[in-house]
Amino acid sequence: MLSGPRGLLFASLALTLVKADLDVYTDDALASGWQDWSWSTVASYSATDLKLGLSSISVKSEQYAALSLKSPSVLQGFAGLSFDIAGDQPDISLSISSTTDNTQSPSIPLSAFGTKITADKFTTLLLDFNNLPPTGAVLGNGTWDRIAWQAGFNGATYHLDNIKFVTSITVTPNVLSAEPLAANLVAVTTQGAVDTSKFQVTLNGKAVTVSSRSTFVPIDTPSRSITYLNLASPLAPGTLKITTVNGTFTHVLPSSQSGSINQASSYPINPRIYGVNFPTSASYIQHLGVTFSRWGGNAVTAYNPFGGFTNAGADWYFENRANENADDWLAWVKGAGSESFLTIPALDWVAKDASSYSYPKTIYPLQSAFDPYNPDAGSGYFPNGTTLSPPPDQKNAYTPWNSTLAKKWLSGLKNKPTVVTVDNEIEIASSTHQDMHPAPVSYDEELSRVLEYAAAAKSAIPGVEVAAPSSCSWWFYWRSAVGDSDTISHNKTDFVPWFLAEMKKRDTGAGKRLLDILDLHYYYQADTSANDAAAKALRLRATRSLWDPTYVDESWIATSTGNSQPNSSKVQLIPRIQSLIAQLYPGTKFTLSEWSSTNDGDITGGLVTVDSLGIFGKYKLDGATYWATPDEKGPVGLAYWLYRGYGTRFGSSSAQVTINSFNPDKLGVYAGTEAGKNLTLVVVNKDPSSPVALNLSGVPTGTYFLRHFGGQAGVAKWQTTTTITSSSYIVVPPYTAIFLQQQSSSPPV
Repeated sequence: MLSGPRGLLFASLALTLVKADLDVYTDDALASGWQDWSWSTVASYSATDLKLGLSSISVKSEQYAALSLKSPSVLQGFAGLSFDIAGDQPDISLSISSTTDNTQSPSIPLSAFGTKITADKFTTLLLDFNNLPPTGAVLGNGTWDRIAWQAGFNGATYHLDNIKFVTSITVTPNVLSAEPLAANLVAVTTQGAVDTSKFQVTLNGKAVTVSSRSTFVPIDTPSRSITYLNLASPLAPGTLKITTVNGTFTHVLPSSQSGSINQASSYPINPRIYGVNFPTSASYIQHLGVTFSRWGGNAVTAYNPFGGFTNAGADWYFENRANENADDWLAWVKGAGSESFLTIPALDWVAKDASSYSYPKTIYPLQSAFDPYNPDAGSGYFPNGTTLSPPPDQKNAYTPWNSTLAKKWLSGLKNKPTVVTVDNEIEIASSTHQDMHPAPVSYDEELSRVLEYAAAAKSAIPGVEVAAPSSCSWWFYWRSAVGDSDTISHNKTDFVPWFLAEMKKRDTGAGKRLLDILDLHYYYQADTSANDAAAKALRLRATRSLWDPTYVDESWIATSTGNSQPNSSKVQLIPRIQSLIAQLYPGTKFTLSEWSSTNDGDITGGLVTVDSLGIFGKYKLDGATYWATPDEKGPVGLAYWLYRGYGTRFGSSSAQVTINSFNPDKLGVYAGTEAGKNLTLVVVNKDPSSPVALNLSGVPTGTYFLRHFGGQAGVAKWQTTTTITSSSYIVVPPYTAIFLQQQSSSPPV
């Protein structure tokens, strides 16, 4: 054992070595032991056309391909990942994963770093493992040993250099934002140790006393906190200034919009509207308050419950794979407190094993693409995009399926679903599952399959609710894949009205109801892919298609001649379908088992989701499950948390809301009530730059539990309690959703 000065020097040197950064790539080659596990990517490790030092990595990835680097050991004890990148703002998402247990970090788009990347020079990016963009989430402990830069739809070309894992990141104390909130709060978002005690607030040039402070640190995103400054006097129109150690934040507070809340005028909200497809765990269900969990999607059409196999169809090279057991899934979903929505296959085939596929390269050498992980499995399409012919023999990948087998499976389930739906989007099976059902599905075939499998389900599980037809989109509500001839041969009647009338007729003949729920899928059709300011505004307007009889859809729907529905350019989805049900099949419920915000990662996607969930309750939708599984810590996940997370309840009934001069393009206001006693208010400000202020009669004074996300505060689970002494001026910051719940006892944690 060493002692004395030499021993101290050795100990200091050892400590330094332990804390050294870990180089992955510097010049010409990966560090010792690192391996290239990329797919569909050409990477040159000695590029000299653009470099720092001797060389860089030149990367060219095809669609959804990646540069993926595998470490020789588990990566532990590091604070972050640093790398230099150059490219024309390449469409890349970065992730860190474990090959030991197949876990993966959130996929982080390059754009989330907030730095413009150019092709002529390198930009250094630093991924802080305690503050992952854009949510601020923590990477957490894991057997991490792989990094990937994955391209998007259009592929990506770029250069990388100086890739290293760093052992420490200095967090400089910083005030990120300070904005007005609710009736008398200023929410100050900070990073690091910031002294908020000397912050000053003025309103219209006059000092406002801060009566108290409280700080909240979200459990999911501990890198940031909010200090709520409780003002001694309420907010009011004018100029608000918050002076901090990092400068002054100024806001122009507008005149208030007047309105009213009437809890006495209310009707029940079906709790099933707060559903998602394939929740990840019991804790996910509880954290977000998921009430309705769906086992669905294209792959379940081929689900074989007697082997635990499925096939993704056109979504992934028509390959079989192993699948979670549905009975086990039903068990843990129910244990977590959620109802279940189980899709049952209704075509003639299901996957026979976990490894077969329909379009091998050895038989069909000319295909548009092949699986990068299994180069013999093809896309099922010629390079020009047409379907391969002749069709494959179904027995190559599938085994026969029928309603007798479905009944056997459902009867044997130890854990029974609340609702079953007869397959998933089978009206387009000739494209999504062309290998098992190449012929277009007609009106009559779809009805026949629904009748057959609904009867099997009702027989196997007495009391189960049956849903159908789970049509994929607006076009197929009214037409079949056969085309106009099918509609003409059915008295020129659009499909959904015809289907409802036929189900009513068959129920009358059978003396019992075979269909309980008309289930459809709805995706906003306006093109918001650019995700620029115009696209974000359009995304936020699109929720009007759910209810508004004056809103002309800003998509192909407005000019479509694919149906004979009245005023078909104005979708008004929920009232339209409810009206058809009332006319043709009274008593049938209406659900949307797939819908989406159009951008899960953008704040506007979260605001669209808050708005949509409010609309679902207000317009009496009977259930909805989001496609597919929102990131718990992302904007869409936070919308669910806002309404239902951690035991909170928006309200069992929807209370009447009246807003004067209401502009749904800019604002959403929803009220919930419990037996006309405790009020809950959700407000969505869709304006990207201006706060909104509301003067709402019918909002009782008292203590309120407050949740919010968005605005300058960012995407996090912010919450506090506040006192409302007057409802004449309630402020919501730009691009923000807030939740206020009147308290008669301690608020949820």
